[in-house]
Amino acid sequence: MTVLQDREWAAFTEDGPWTLQRSTIRWLPLAVPLRTAAQAEVPSLTTAGRVPPGRRVVRVVRVLSRAVLPWLWRKRRGRFASPADSRAEISHRLRVAAEQLGPTYIKLGQIISSGEGLFPPELVSEFKKCRDQVPAEPFEVVRAVVEADLGARLEDVFAVFERTPLAAASIAQVHAATLLTGEQVVVKVQRPSVAGLVRHDLRVMAWIAPFLVGRIPIASLANPPALVELFAETIVEELDFRMEAANMIDIAAMLHELGNHGYVVPRPHPTLVTRRVLVMQRVSGFNFDDVVGMKDAGIDTEEVVRTAMVALMEGAMVYGVFHGDLHGGNLFVLADGRTALLDFGIVGRLTGERRLAFLRLMIGATTNDVKGQMSAMRDLGALPLDTDLEAVIKDLRLDQPTIDPTTLTGEELVAEVQRVVKALLGYGARMPKELMLYVKNMVFLDGAMARLAPDLDLIGEIAKISMMFAERHGERLGRELGIDHRAVELNMDGVKASFGVDTSTDQLTYRELQARRDLIQKRMRDHVGR
Repeated sequence: MTVLQDREWAAFTEDGPWTLQRSTIRWLPLAVPLRTAAQAEVPSLTTAGRVPPGRRVVRVVRVLSRAVLPWLWRKRRGRFASPADSRAEISHRLRVAAEQLGPTYIKLGQIISSGEGLFPPELVSEFKKCRDQVPAEPFEVVRAVVEADLGARLEDVFAVFERTPLAAASIAQVHAATLLTGEQVVVKVQRPSVAGLVRHDLRVMAWIAPFLVGRIPIASLANPPALVELFAETIVEELDFRMEAANMIDIAAMLHELGNHGYVVPRPHPTLVTRRVLVMQRVSGFNFDDVVGMKDAGIDTEEVVRTAMVALMEGAMVYGVFHGDLHGGNLFVLADGRTALLDFGIVGRLTGERRLAFLRLMIGATTNDVKGQMSAMRDLGALPLDTDLEAVIKDLRLDQPTIDPTTLTGEELVAEVQRVVKALLGYGARMPKELMLYVKNMVFLDGAMARLAPDLDLIGEIAKISMMFAERHGERLGRELGIDHRAVELNMDGVKASFGVDTSTDQLTYRELQARRDLIQKRMRDHVGR
């Protein structure tokens, strides 16, 4: 029976199969040097060479051409009944192509699948299949990896090891198992050749990316070489499960220190963790999309969303650590309403000045300090250090009253998006890794609200959370920033502007916000489809 030692410092479940003592976990001290080495490798993986990096380039071009060209031929000849049918077909073709090309491209698909509201719904829906419906490795391959990494036969470690995986994704697949000592676990097993293939694919992407600058619409929204670098910074840390297990420890400890009782983390095994194998406690609960099941069980789904928002914000602002890949497949809601976090391969880490810059960005958003927000964006690395902030504010018209986007025509909306993108690119704007992960998580939570809390008052909720932050952390954060936290005044005008509503608006439910977005997107689609 588990005693409470590890629950005194970490957000673990009460009924753990073993007790963790940080000082005796053999793989934990390796995490920091492994993380440093992984990030040091990124420049060599993302520097474009003069010649194509091998035959892989030919295969990538061939597979993508087979996916796109037939669709393009049908589109140009008006063979689709509607734009939605066209988007559905190209989404399906791209998802199949990603699976054919393997782990790196599947991972890109997973990132897209978390972008509800940023990408067409057909594309998001199709790429959700990349989360856990990727073709699995044969069992004998899985056995070979586990036995090689653990240095023992499967039967000498596990009483039961299910041959069929619970889920299979880009980097790894997960199997249910039972240890010889009786504990029920899940075993995450890395695909055997994935590490080398990902590194080779990153070199291919780095070589192709410069040719995409300004050539296709989606690439014009950002600097493709910078996006490859951003993607590389994220994925290289997923290739060693000892880093992931250490992330589990860090997040669990952070949640406990914050007093966040709405989240729990499965315990990684103290010894059965290697580069390619991760054994952890098995937890179960409601799928994050199972709204009916949760409500029937008496779970407050609004509180589930609220807990997620607070944990993400507190982790980033106070401790500089947060789960970097929230999506429905990585969250289980337990019967008591708490949420179990899964899959810690991607974790955002804001350290030193970057965390303080992020903190200033968040405070600026709730005090309507536009220049403070731009200064924080610069210090986060989103803008060059020599950027003229006043010019940015003027060019983006952030110093002018908010224009309600629902009052604009489709042509005006498209023109406004193009104007903002052009201005940002002109200033050399980029998306730092940590900010990208945070925004991606917020996009996921935005979509979760549509299912779990459609009638939640967003303006009131943000104000409530901001006041909670001031009461709980104001003194400490004010001291770190060198300001008097008592002099900080809440001003929701900037938040309202981000929603595109007038400053006189006092209440806005998610359902109302989504109706506004649907109208805006329809007008833009109608204009582009002319």
